[in-house]
Amino acid sequence: MNLHISIWTLLILWAALLFGGALFGRWNADETHRMPTWARMASSFVLVALAWDIHVLHGDQIAPYSLLIALGMTLGFLGDLFMARLIPVQQHVLGGMGAFALGHIVYIAAILGLGDRLAINDTPLRLGAWIALLLVGAVAWYVVVWKGGKRSPLHIAALPYALLLASTAGFALGMAIQDGRFIPLALGAVLFLASDLILAAQLFNGATFRRIGDVVWLTYGPAQMLIVMSGVTAIIALP
Repeated sequence: MNLHISIWTLLILWAALLFGGALFGRWNADETHRMPTWARMASSFVLVALAWDIHVLHGDQIAPYSLLIALGMTLGFLGDLFMARLIPVQQHVLGGMGAFALGHIVYIAAILGLGDRLAINDTPLRLGAWIALLLVGAVAWYVVVWKGGKRSPLHIAALPYALLLASTAGFALGMAIQDGRFIPLALGAVLFLASDLILAAQLFNGATFRRIGDVVWLTYGPAQMLIVMSGVTAIIALP
């Protein structure tokens, strides 16, 4: 299918902000990133605009999927604002986790609903992929967050949060196994989980390396883009 010029424009703008910021931004004091805050937030906002653009252009064909994806991306942007401390609250990590968690609940509803609509909802495959990713999420939480660090209520709260992100990846993988056109969606959900685990290692256990902040965003940004652009896949897949 031919994409509307507004979709192409927003995709190019998103890539310019994200990758341009990583390539040409100035180093911060501890060299964890070059991408400036404004470029990170702007790239996320462009994905919000892209998600709503797809819904406005094609919502009559793929709603409620496009609406739910747009809502999920909007909540993701809210989470970005919390994590960047642009929303003045003391518990910015908890605020970010809450916003992202709500976004993933919406993403899961979208994925399950579209899978049922397209009849790519084989129960053993769907549940198998979900359980496999839940195990991955649980092990990753133990290794990255719980093992070897200080333990607080926030560390405990990170477990259901990790399992929620893993559930998105699991259900998306279940779709991709049944219909290869949804491999990019599954890749996006897995990248989101990977990005969050890197961030969790930094936040909870003080892990750091040169450009860790850029690595987080260079996995998170494409993850969200692939999830948002799954709306185009849905247009193609629906009869």
